[in-house]
Amino acid sequence: MAKKTVANLTDAEVAGKRVLVRADFNVPQDDQGTITDDTRIRAALPTIQMLMDKGAKVLLSSHMGRPKGKVNETMRLTPVATRLSELLGKPVTMCSDCIGDAVANVVAGMGNGDVALLENVRFYAEEEANDPAFAEKLAANADLYVNDAFGTAHRAHASTEGVTKYLSPSVAGLLIEKELDYLQNAIDNPQRPLAAIIGGSKVSSKIGVIETLLEKCDKLLIGGGMVFTFYKARGLNVGKSLVEEDKLELAKSLEAAAKEKGVELLLPTDVIVADNFAPDANAQTVSVENIPDGWMGLDIGPDSVKTFQAALADCKCVIWNGPMGVFEFDKFAAGTEAIAHTLAELTPKGTVTIIGGGDSVAAVEKVGVAETMSHISTGGGASLELLEGKVLPGIAALDEA
Repeated sequence: MAKKTVANLTDAEVAGKRVLVRADFNVPQDDQGTITDDTRIRAALPTIQMLMDKGAKVLLSSHMGRPKGKVNETMRLTPVATRLSELLGKPVTMCSDCIGDAVANVVAGMGNGDVALLENVRFYAEEEANDPAFAEKLAANADLYVNDAFGTAHRAHASTEGVTKYLSPSVAGLLIEKELDYLQNAIDNPQRPLAAIIGGSKVSSKIGVIETLLEKCDKLLIGGGMVFTFYKARGLNVGKSLVEEDKLELAKSLEAAAKEKGVELLLPTDVIVADNFAPDANAQTVSVENIPDGWMGLDIGPDSVKTFQAALADCKCVIWNGPMGVFEFDKFAAGTEAIAHTLAELTPKGTVTIIGGGDSVAAVEKVGVAETMSHISTGGGASLELLEGKVLPGIAALDEA
């Protein structure tokens, strides 16, 4: 997917033009409407700044939450406009709508380099339905389009895919360009040895990515709740641990496929088990052959951490998606935190470390090593689908380079 990017646009193509930029400003807020994590807003700044410097009139568009096609006062984008104004050092005008006269009137008063933020596009049900008439209304106040919302690129919505039919050029922003550079290159032109660490609770949610990675990886390390489906498929007792009974044959076939392809598939050899699912549960470390009845595995054990660290030591590229345990509970966070620290130590030695969105991002941020990683993906679902080799509609719709 070699796509034209905002960096390819000449000053002449942009100066004085109204540029619709789809960003991902779906940020967490507290009960007072204060933004508690502005990572996604800051991730969009390079594209916004580049367009401002080129003299564009920048119209920013985003969704917030799941308002189900109706106006929801708690999901307005006003706090985002306030934060953007602070980060950009200039006022960002907040529009009361995302289409129609309310937008046209704001745009009419904009000078070159000015920035305005449209109201939540999901206040209209037509957004998620990718309604062509709504996409045309979104496009009506702009001359060209930039998609920089990687987190929603796997959805064919009016503001991510539909508008490209009405605006030309339609190009990728700098954030999407960076995501494609890291995630696609890791899979298509891997530096070897290439390792993938896949965690999370269910095999079913990661089948596609595991199957794709078995074709590309040298090593595949599996942690999280999904390991118990593999153990049960091997005939081991897993106590009360999470198991997908309908995926036992799949687990066997994935292990067989790894063997056939010469991929080193590593499962934990010891786990930390608890007598119930709670932060203050009683815990003990056991080998995977000795999980007691009535107990459930909630983290990988210390021996497994050492084995995983040894396997990663010589890798030139590591992709990580999904935690090793229930890291939200401090008692069961050691495995996930150890992997985060390990990758942080490998990065300055030349290993490309890619954190593939979702809970893995929360984990590296919790440990305080996010800045050290080569790349942290801003889209959990989108990064998974890209790693699976799927076409992302919001990117496919953009102009070819």
